Amino acid sequence: MDLLPRSPAEFGSARYWDRFFRQRGQRPFEWYGAFPELCPVLLKYVRPRDKVLVVGCGNSELSEQMYDTGMCEDIVNIDISDAVIRQMQERSVSKRPKMSYLQMDMLHMDFPDAHFQVALDKGTLDAILSDDEEVTLSKVDRMFAEISRVLQVGGRYLCVSLAQSHVLKKAVEYFSQEGWGVRVHEVATSGDKQQFVLPVFVYVMTKFRKIPGSALQILEICPEEQDKPLRLESTERLVEAVKDRQHYALLCSQLSKAPCGEQLSLDLCDKASGRPRYTLHVVDSPAVKLSRDNRFAIFIIPQGRETEWLFGTEEGRKQLAASAGFGRLVTVALHREQHYEGMASIQAELSGKVMELAPPGLPARQQVPFLSAGGDIGVRTVWHCDTSPLSGEFVVEDVKGDNACYFRRLVFLSNRNVVQSEARLLPHLTSYLSGQKKWRKGKKKPGPAEPPMAIDKSYLCCEHHKAMVAGLCLLGSSGPLPGTPIAVLVVGLGGGSLPLFVHDYFPQAHVAVVEIDPSMLEVATRWFGFSQDDRMQVHIADGLDHVDKLAAEAPAQYDAIMFDVDSKDLTVGMSCPPPAFVEKPFLEKVKTILKPEGVFVLNLVCRDTQLKETVLAILREVFPLLYTRHIDGEVNEILFCQPSPKSRRDPVELTVLAQALERSMQQLGRSWDSSYALADMLQAVTIL
Repeated sequence: MDLLPRSPAEFGSARYWDRFFRQRGQRPFEWYGAFPELCPVLLKYVRPRDKVLVVGCGNSELSEQMYDTGMCEDIVNIDISDAVIRQMQERSVSKRPKMSYLQMDMLHMDFPDAHFQVALDKGTLDAILSDDEEVTLSKVDRMFAEISRVLQVGGRYLCVSLAQSHVLKKAVEYFSQEGWGVRVHEVATSGDKQQFVLPVFVYVMTKFRKIPGSALQILEICPEEQDKPLRLESTERLVEAVKDRQHYALLCSQLSKAPCGEQLSLDLCDKASGRPRYTLHVVDSPAVKLSRDNRFAIFIIPQGRETEWLFGTEEGRKQLAASAGFGRLVTVALHREQHYEGMASIQAELSGKVMELAPPGLPARQQVPFLSAGGDIGVRTVWHCDTSPLSGEFVVEDVKGDNACYFRRLVFLSNRNVVQSEARLLPHLTSYLSGQKKWRKGKKKPGPAEPPMAIDKSYLCCEHHKAMVAGLCLLGSSGPLPGTPIAVLVVGLGGGSLPLFVHDYFPQAHVAVVEIDPSMLEVATRWFGFSQDDRMQVHIADGLDHVDKLAAEAPAQYDAIMFDVDSKDLTVGMSCPPPAFVEKPFLEKVKTILKPEGVFVLNLVCRDTQLKETVLAILREVFPLLYTRHIDGEVNEILFCQPSPKSRRDPVELTVLAQALERSMQQLGRSWDSSYALADMLQAVTIL
């Protein structure tokens, strides 16, 4: 590899390039793609009568092909290397009389001002801008100043580049500050992508008259697959958009060579808005025995079901891919901000793009199946969008789940893959949402902004809520006795499903709820059927402050305390509860307001193993008796903490207590959803 320079500085040396071209001989050296790939972009900006300057021409065939195809004939090629200029003169002058080759330093050109309509640079800027040393940057500034000088107003500087961030940023900042328009094209490549991975770009800088005092910037990008440019607001955003294209090319290259050991993900964005439209995960299953028909498939996740374990977790997607029986499965999640016509339109929109993610060895023109659960794209109806100063942006939406059931969900958009609260809808609203319900004549049909209220309060959607309710079996020596009042404190309202269930199914319970965000009380009341009465009161307060106040005023007043409060700090490995809620001084206050035979139930969601062990150690220091119930398929772990070791029971006793509680609830005439039982929730409890 003695053609390579010993240092980046040699890229600007005439001696290096003379040696390079003598050793290489007559073989053309093409920086970044051949003429057929660049031609569609060049045709947009080079007219047949234009006078074109090619800087750093080398022995590329680009100028010759532009000439021979009739794109343009008045072409002046310059290069710092005398050796290559002589080569090109011998090769081309007799065949192309209107084209010339001159040995010249582009930093000090001899041409008069405003002499050319087009300046063309194929890899020269990349070669010069090899580092960010002051000497190098000064050379680049001189190069840009000379190109600007020799171009007419309305002229175009076309720079073919790999668009490394520092190169693109330098070019864009220089010319945009001079009042030029900047547009970046991605070049459609048809060559061997395994050999040349990085995509090629063409910067098009158009010279306008500089208006003194004007801060207007015209910054645009034209991705490979679309002609219409996308306007961007800043240099940083343009650089970021180019990076996205480069990362995508690297990902496609990686996937084209071998099965991928880890799941790769990417977003495909809407062309008009630039917002994510599809989120793709690529899942390889090496254990699948491959045939012609099971190498590759696309799975469209129905709208609203992207948070389910099977679709929303790495383990779930592995299981999905294995059960589908394909060597590579690409799952596609649909975004709530986007509109989709149906499976056929999604297939048409994605077909070309997903084929770039195909596994190695896929036969040409292989038919790739599009799969889905239930054969459709699901149903999602967004009823309400708002922003809370405390919780950020959130939405309330109805989605079609498994078995044709519909669910209402509260989702915080800061963590859009997590359902904050969920409630099942009753059948008559299901019919309305699916368009099957016919409303009686004379009866007003609910408007699009206000659906009928039909929450199924007999059903807890969240598995961790079921386990938390089952923890009430630990109260007293034989569980909560019918008719005996119990005081329950719930910290964290959300949609209100947990406190509402305790209120409705334990008529002896007096429930106090603490919620820091008043917006959540409005959401729970308006959209989730929550209401207050003499047994249900909501306090708008910080849970930490409220417990402090209770501990100072009236200790030992609650039979049960439940924490189901999320953390807004996504940088911590624990998303529920916030770290301050599991610090020892605060937990001591929780113990203070809990009755001696009461139970403290905590929903713990912690992905940081070390942090989790720390939390459990603190809990054991404060509460002598600690049970844990892991929720299958989820990160959630429900902790049952009791202040007295005398309350200890083995799993068999817990199951008996749960069964007794269910019978007492049924005797009180409460309707009960038969899809789960409290006893089942306590069968997998572990005593720590």
